[in-house]
Amino acid sequence: MGNSDELRDIQEMNDSGVDSTPEIVSVSTKHPKDDALQARIEQLAPILRDVLKTLGEDPTRAGLQKTPERWAEALLTYTEGSAIDPEEHLNVIFKLEDDDYPVGSEDMIMVDNIAFTSTCEHHIAPFRGVAHVAYIPNPTSKIVTGLSKISRVVTLFSRRLQVQERMTQQIARAIDKHLKPMGVIVVVQAVHFCMIQRGVEQQSSSTITTARRGIFVSKPQMETRFLDYLRTRKESNDNGVLA
Repeated sequence: MGNSDELRDIQEMNDSGVDSTPEIVSVSTKHPKDDALQARIEQLAPILRDVLKTLGEDPTRAGLQKTPERWAEALLTYTEGSAIDPEEHLNVIFKLEDDDYPVGSEDMIMVDNIAFTSTCEHHIAPFRGVAHVAYIPNPTSKIVTGLSKISRVVTLFSRRLQVQERMTQQIARAIDKHLKPMGVIVVVQAVHFCMIQRGVEQQSSSTITTARRGIFVSKPQMETRFLDYLRTRKESNDNGVLA
């Protein structure tokens, strides 16, 4: 079976995977309203109040009186990754012992089903889904990073005005740059509300994007192994092993 067929299998896996108790990573969204944050909220609120007026709403009615401030704070939360360098998390590294990572093994480290919500920069509409990430450590340096750091990288790249295609490549590029592995692969599947609530109004369509580096490009069979592992995870989840 070709990789295009296997990618379709991922979509079938994630028909339940996008909504099936994926790992959700928190990135300190409950931050105190320090002076800088409050100043940005106060700067945005009048603009958003005018937006409500333009939409034909009355910002003074009971349900909307606090909306501009809430909306402003929400927008700052949705895009807080713009002020944080996701790659900083990849500076937390560990070295495997020789016995733990034999030369020539080409064993991969994989974190799958990382849930995220991002904001489309074209329509300021949400898109949400899951990311699957794997890398093969460099056999010379044997450098790895904490598993949670992979999730945080995904989350922080998603917490900005984004397009899915770019986000997928950014995740792969960051891991490749900092860990210098033999290879890295990222698969992202998401549903876009700019396609659900407007435009073509496709209720059941999802988008899959991929990014590959190193051995995942030069040896296509490594991508097949990665997809096989995803399939194994799906089967384990269906059987209640990972539920």
